[in-house]
Amino acid sequence: MASRRRRDIRGVKPTARSVNRIYPAREMMLMGRRRFSGLEVTLMVMFALMLVVSIVFIVLFATGEPGTLKDETTDEFVPQCPSIPLAERVDCFPDSGASMKGCQLRGCCWSPVDERNVPWCFFSANHGYTVESVEQPNTYVMKANLKRMASPSLFGEDIQELSFHAEMQTSNRLRFKITDAHKQRFEVPHEHVNSLSNNPTSPIDGTLVIRKNPFGLAVRRKESNKVLFDTMGPLVFADQYLQLSAKLPSHNIYGLGEHVHRQFRHDTYWRTWPIFTRDAFPNGGTHNLYGQYPFFLCLEDESGKSFGVFLMNSNAMEVTLQPAPAVTFRTIGGVLDFYIVFGDSPEHVVQEFLELIGRPVIPPYWSLGFQLSRWNYGNLSEVKAVVERNRAVGLPYEIQYTDIDYMEDKKVFTYDKVKFQDLPQFADYLHQKGQKYIPILDPAIGTSKRVGGAPYESFDRGTKTNAWVTEPDGKTPLLGEVWPGETVFPDYTRQSCIDWWVDEYERFAQEIKHDGIWIDMNEVANFKKGSIKGCADNKLNYPPYTPKILDEVMYSKTLCMDAKQAWGDHYDVHSLYGYSMVLAMEKALQRAFGGNRTLILTRSSFPGVGKYAGHWLGDNAANWNDIKWAIPGMLEFGLFGVPYIGADICGFFDDSGEELCRRWMQVGAFYPFSRNHNAEGYKPQDPASYGADSLLVESSKRYLSIRYTLLPYLYTLFYKANTVGETVVRPLMHEFYSDEKTWTVDRQFLWGKHLLITPVLDPGVEMLDAYIPDALWYDYETRKALQDRRKHIQLHLPGDKLGLHIRGGAVLPTQTPDVTTAYSRRKPMGLIIALDDNGQAAGELFWDDGDSRETVQKGTYIHYHFTVISGVLTMQVTHAGYRDPNNLKFEDITVLGVLHPPTSVSVMHGNSNSTVPDADVQYDGANEVLFLRNLSLVLGETYQVRWEQVREEYQRFDCHPEEHGDEAKCKARGCIWKESTLAGVPWCFFPKDYGYSFERIEETDSGVSFDISRNKAYRSTGRPGSPDVDNLRVQITYHSSHMLQFKIWDPATDRYEVPVPLSVPPVPETNEDKRLYKVLFKKNPFGIQVIRKSTGTKIWDSSLPGFTFSDMFIQVSTLLPSRYVYGFGETEHQTYKHDLNYHTWGMFSKDQPPGYKVNCYGVQPFYMGLETTADAHGVLLLNSNAMDVTFQPTPALTYRTVGGILDFYMVLGPTPEMVVQEYTALIGRPVLPAYWSLGFQLCRYGYANDQEIADLYKGMREAGIPYDVQYADIDYMDRQLNFVLDPDFAGLPALVKNMRKDGMRFIFILDPAISGNETNYPAFDRGKAADVFIKWPKNLGGDIVWGKVWPDLPNIYVNESLDWDTQVELYRAHTAFPDFFRNATVNWWRQEIMDFYQNTMKFDGIWIDMNEPVSFVHGTVGGKCLGNPLLDNPPYMPSLESRHLGLNHKTLCMNSEQILSDGKAVKHYDVHSLYGWSHSKATYDALLDVTNKRGIVVTRSTYPSSGKWVGHWLGDNNSSWDQLYKSIIGMMEFSLFGISYTGADICGFFNEAEYEMCLRWMQLGAFYPYSRNHNGKNSRRQDPVAWNSTFAETSRKVLNIRYTLLPYLYTLMFEAHVSGSTVVRPLLHEFVTDRTTWDIHKQFLWGPALLITPALEAEATQVQGYVPDARWYDYYTAKYINVRRQMISMPTPMDHINLHIRGGYIIPWQKPENMTFYSRRNPLGLIVALSDAGTAHGSFFWDDGEGIDTVGKKQYLQTSMAVKSNTLSSEVVHNGLFAADHLILGVVKVWGTGSAHIRNVNLTDVAGDSYALNFSFSAVTQELIINATATSVRVDQGFTITWKA
Repeated sequence: MASRRRRDIRGVKPTARSVNRIYPAREMMLMGRRRFSGLEVTLMVMFALMLVVSIVFIVLFATGEPGTLKDETTDEFVPQCPSIPLAERVDCFPDSGASMKGCQLRGCCWSPVDERNVPWCFFSANHGYTVESVEQPNTYVMKANLKRMASPSLFGEDIQELSFHAEMQTSNRLRFKITDAHKQRFEVPHEHVNSLSNNPTSPIDGTLVIRKNPFGLAVRRKESNKVLFDTMGPLVFADQYLQLSAKLPSHNIYGLGEHVHRQFRHDTYWRTWPIFTRDAFPNGGTHNLYGQYPFFLCLEDESGKSFGVFLMNSNAMEVTLQPAPAVTFRTIGGVLDFYIVFGDSPEHVVQEFLELIGRPVIPPYWSLGFQLSRWNYGNLSEVKAVVERNRAVGLPYEIQYTDIDYMEDKKVFTYDKVKFQDLPQFADYLHQKGQKYIPILDPAIGTSKRVGGAPYESFDRGTKTNAWVTEPDGKTPLLGEVWPGETVFPDYTRQSCIDWWVDEYERFAQEIKHDGIWIDMNEVANFKKGSIKGCADNKLNYPPYTPKILDEVMYSKTLCMDAKQAWGDHYDVHSLYGYSMVLAMEKALQRAFGGNRTLILTRSSFPGVGKYAGHWLGDNAANWNDIKWAIPGMLEFGLFGVPYIGADICGFFDDSGEELCRRWMQVGAFYPFSRNHNAEGYKPQDPASYGADSLLVESSKRYLSIRYTLLPYLYTLFYKANTVGETVVRPLMHEFYSDEKTWTVDRQFLWGKHLLITPVLDPGVEMLDAYIPDALWYDYETRKALQDRRKHIQLHLPGDKLGLHIRGGAVLPTQTPDVTTAYSRRKPMGLIIALDDNGQAAGELFWDDGDSRETVQKGTYIHYHFTVISGVLTMQVTHAGYRDPNNLKFEDITVLGVLHPPTSVSVMHGNSNSTVPDADVQYDGANEVLFLRNLSLVLGETYQVRWEQVREEYQRFDCHPEEHGDEAKCKARGCIWKESTLAGVPWCFFPKDYGYSFERIEETDSGVSFDISRNKAYRSTGRPGSPDVDNLRVQITYHSSHMLQFKIWDPATDRYEVPVPLSVPPVPETNEDKRLYKVLFKKNPFGIQVIRKSTGTKIWDSSLPGFTFSDMFIQVSTLLPSRYVYGFGETEHQTYKHDLNYHTWGMFSKDQPPGYKVNCYGVQPFYMGLETTADAHGVLLLNSNAMDVTFQPTPALTYRTVGGILDFYMVLGPTPEMVVQEYTALIGRPVLPAYWSLGFQLCRYGYANDQEIADLYKGMREAGIPYDVQYADIDYMDRQLNFVLDPDFAGLPALVKNMRKDGMRFIFILDPAISGNETNYPAFDRGKAADVFIKWPKNLGGDIVWGKVWPDLPNIYVNESLDWDTQVELYRAHTAFPDFFRNATVNWWRQEIMDFYQNTMKFDGIWIDMNEPVSFVHGTVGGKCLGNPLLDNPPYMPSLESRHLGLNHKTLCMNSEQILSDGKAVKHYDVHSLYGWSHSKATYDALLDVTNKRGIVVTRSTYPSSGKWVGHWLGDNNSSWDQLYKSIIGMMEFSLFGISYTGADICGFFNEAEYEMCLRWMQLGAFYPYSRNHNGKNSRRQDPVAWNSTFAETSRKVLNIRYTLLPYLYTLMFEAHVSGSTVVRPLLHEFVTDRTTWDIHKQFLWGPALLITPALEAEATQVQGYVPDARWYDYYTAKYINVRRQMISMPTPMDHINLHIRGGYIIPWQKPENMTFYSRRNPLGLIVALSDAGTAHGSFFWDDGEGIDTVGKKQYLQTSMAVKSNTLSSEVVHNGLFAADHLILGVVKVWGTGSAHIRNVNLTDVAGDSYALNFSFSAVTQELIINATATSVRVDQGFTITWKA
């Protein structure tokens, strides 16, 4: 009643006065003196003293432990009462009877308020513990010693010294444990958790922070530092009272159990939930029920980020939730053993939790059928009558139960031989019709004799083996009373008991056939309080504090707490009774059923039970509340890892009316455990009992038939639960967490991701308010799509209907239903496909025999992955380890959401393709459903089903790409307005003939030209300031057989054209027969079609509506030949292949870190397209204005740019690699970097001084880690001034000199911006004198356009605590921007670099940054851009980052003027994205001129042809796992763009790197062409020697592999330089005929022969990698892996990256050293990986490694190598090598030689001399290792090596 009274006044707000009335103990005494007379006070003090003395004597007498209630304070203890919100008070008086005086005695704070829920007595700040010491034995573990602060005790026996131990067990799981520092306490002996081994990858420092005085802790999300679990109030740790409180980040708290929670999301308004297993009724109160689940999940916010908190403690406890929000755990024993699991979504948290406690069992397939039971059928004849009547109505019905009434006098392991005479044969009776039988067993064993005085042998055998729970003496069995009368209780924690139970069950199973077992009363239940003797008066039975459990007596309806079990006192293990019984039951089932899976259903449970058993929600009642409350209960057990869950359908107690039972049968058809069960004495409620023709029977059959139809889907969900930890019954918020409305939905639920169940749960309701989440949904029964989403709607659900909807994007496997699964499993399979907004869908199917154990572990199953994209269903078998004996086939496929009838349907199987007859194709146009019949697709085989259709909406081209379009604006442009329900489809689109047309073509052998005119039937595009150009000129040039150009411009205006020179052939290709293409033209609307002649494929078709050419807006669209498009940049893409579902990508160079849909540093308007024939082509738009491109699923592509002209170049390949070669022939081949630049490199922004660099260099050398290049970021500059050394780096020149003497190289950074605020700054002064800086046009004053970048003003102190904009305003100098187009600027720049090199510091390469160009003010200082405002905010603003802030955001004003090298003035508006390009060439030329060496220049901003001079890094990335795979995509894209020397900042630039991620990134980065570890300011170090010796060793290992293979990498760089081939190569470039490779972006190749498969995710021990169709050898073992064209699981321990060498290739290598200066001197080795035919080929390039243009000067060696017939030959292609660079041949490794023993190996040199070589051979690995070092044969002279078997 107290709790109800508290709820009644919840709405009353405390007054300000009441909030502040906090009375410390001393103040309370003073107040007392004011109120009472002196005599009264004296008497009260005397009474108090007597009371204290009496209590002490009582405690001493009761416990025999002196001092247990000692007040550990002095008389001067004064509570420090914090001023905190009411919601954050931690209750100091959780027991009853709180008063001011009692609060004072506890040393707490008393402050009454007008709200009883709020604690009036709460903890002071000086309670708790302090941290005495902290140690961190490694980066994953933290330990501390805690000492109790002197303060009064709550309940006595406080433990003075505690041990704290915390560890990051995985990257997503933190454990911290607090226990007695000196005495072992009880801990849960968890079967699964104790078997786990840690796999730490994340340092604990990023997750856990400890506060020392008083002790507290905060758990943070490592990637965001968001605090998730922040302790408040004190830690209390007494012998029988442990308490910890913590603030939480949100009120979205779910879990804790077992109780009846009326809502899924917890009420955090001072609610206390007791947890202690108990036989009680689930009637909606707050009392404890059958299971113990101290686990909750907290959804943090709309991001979905969530975490879970699990207290591994089995003692009685309570959990209080309060509105801070906060949680308090109070338990009365054991230890505080917390596990915090982190997830990116609620579902992820469940998966992490289940990894800890054990993932759920896959139940037998038959157990997913419908089930019937009741308590007390009376006799077996009645049971059979129930079976027969339900069979007769044709009800799907799988399992029949019997309750305790089948037993003789309710004794377990017996049966009533009168009323249930034929029970041993009952299972056979059921099996005849494919049904199953499950009996019940209770734990309690009767002590009395059996009928007729016969011995009860089960009891007798148990007594002999000491199987029982005992009294405190450990010998005498504890006696209680349950159903059989007087009973004993098996101690399932004792091995002798387990053995006895297994034996008894085996006997029982032999006597009575059955198929599974139902165990009940195992909380453990006892009808006596404790025992028939009662319970002793001691601290276990009567602890100092009893949680608010039912009855508030520990032993109520169970055993005495001082009873003894093998695991400990019943006080500690009570709530583990059901858990231990399940473990014993599992062993018994294994014995009795052998290889059959069978089923356990248990009432009592503990985390981990789901690994073996299911659960029902207990003894509910037939009422409308209980039907509602079952849903939160099921959802909670999904969190707890028990997905096989359900409530007693129609209710256990009370009579169930027809309407209630009908509605319950509807929803119960979708309980995972679907059983109708009721109690004795009530009317039958099996469906047939309501009448064969009843609406209830009809409705039940309907929804059970749907259930049986979907059992393959449900079974697959259990497979996902078992293998991944996914939930089966799923809350809406798990899928739609970004929608706040789903957070409280608990009257609807999901099956997995895809099936939404909306039951009627109230009487008399037919119109139901249902929430429809944010997705496309289809009504399961009508197949019709809902028009609503993310809103509440009214569903019409008459008495026979339940709401059932399929989510768009689902592929649901089905099977024709029958009345049992024994029959349905023989029926045809099928699929229901529900297309999403993009016309796509995906799903899975798991299939095995449904009954055998460990089919997953043994691989005896079938697994399908289904995908639907663009009208193609792929039914991909990913595992085929089982063949179903019923020869099952997929017959019918239903596709929902097909907007148009298909023109044809075909099935591809292997290499055969067949057309589905029209008679088997039906289309329902009204509901947009496609039915495919009689397909006969064999289960276990892979198929593709394709339906061809065209969507009208996808033919639309956007007429209003700007935001905020409406019908009026649309029609003002002469366009069509029509709404669409398809996501992304434009509502405003062009008429079919909108655009231009032509009249006359001028055609020659080398090309075509003509004029086109705008169709003036339509209005102008309506963009003010950008008038349409009515007449245009078109020129098409056939440059070569594989390249053409089409250019469109305004012949009447001198418009800007890109001043980037391209290498076009001097003479066009005039022979049409030689051209790979033909060009056609469409008149109206005008368009160009380019057709590949060999296949007839249209690879370009711009004859589409919408072509627009205005002064400041140009748009053109083209159809694409397929959905496979790659390229466009620079933007972070989440996949290598573009998603064509209405995605727009902006291009405009900008200082913008990589991110989704944001334009970054460079502009690369080039793409490669794949055609369905596997041919490839490439397209370049030579335009440097701000632009964007939009893909749509037609498939089509739209370009939009804000200036210039249209100048397209197309190359025809036809292979992907040839596309790149042809493209780089046009824009310029990639630079050949210096050899040393292929070594590993280190950098960071934030070196404090040169000593830090020196220390790093020393550490790397001592660790023996290969390392060639050291950098200095802007820290080395004085106030960030180019060419000026900071005093803190005065020693850097000398350090660099010494490092270079050792063979190291040094690269320094230069930004373009030059400070103009210095009084003596030669760089600026000389630049100004030479007129090198960007200025305003003369008509606007001609002054320098000032910005601000890094340089600081002189004589200032920078306060970095200020916000960024304030710092820029106060401290940054005015900067000028060199115009690198000017010849004078190039000369000035070279001279400044020369002066720095000669007078300040030597260097070997230059790193240029901030050259987009960047300004920290927008446009110019003061923010006012001069001239035409449309230049900064054009009429059309492309889809750019911060587009609303204009093009001048973070850069210069667009009206700034630049001067080209020919003297022509251009606007920055036009050439902005060329700034980095112009900067790159000037810097490269300067580097070569200054150093007289090749070196390397690395730039941030690029444009097509930048690769001729520079490499590129992928920018200021983030330290996060996703950046690993995205870096692969970025490198592959820059391979397309002609920039081979690329890589990402290893371990990330922004934020602190996490250990495992950085380690995996080092492995991946070892295979970046540009391999540099670089991080940002204020982040901790992340170089290889900054972690630990394991990290350093792993880095050394993988970098040694890199250095071993550098000769191969250098050869690839040479080939890129001379022929344009790629270095980092997508798999599709080598295996383009294998379409699987078209989607791969998490693996890559070095050239054609080295396959790299990195680990890219946290905690990966296996990585899924695709093995293309070739012979592949494991790099480490030399073994042929004998796998092709398969996705396989590759082991990936922490020190390993998977590498494979392709058969048929020869790879040059050298023994690695710590730097290339030394490794280049080693002999050259070869890896010869033989093909299937025993052949191989390769090449080798070598020069001095740093000479300028050694290729052009012919100062190099090139050899060609080949193997045939066991002979390796090396021929010299070119030899201009200097003698100093000669190499000798070393070790040759030949892989794949066969198993025949090699007898001899001989080498013949160029002179004909022969040498017998030393060799070793392994028949196991088939590797031949030949050592030719001793021969001193030079590589540049040719040789042959022959081996013979």
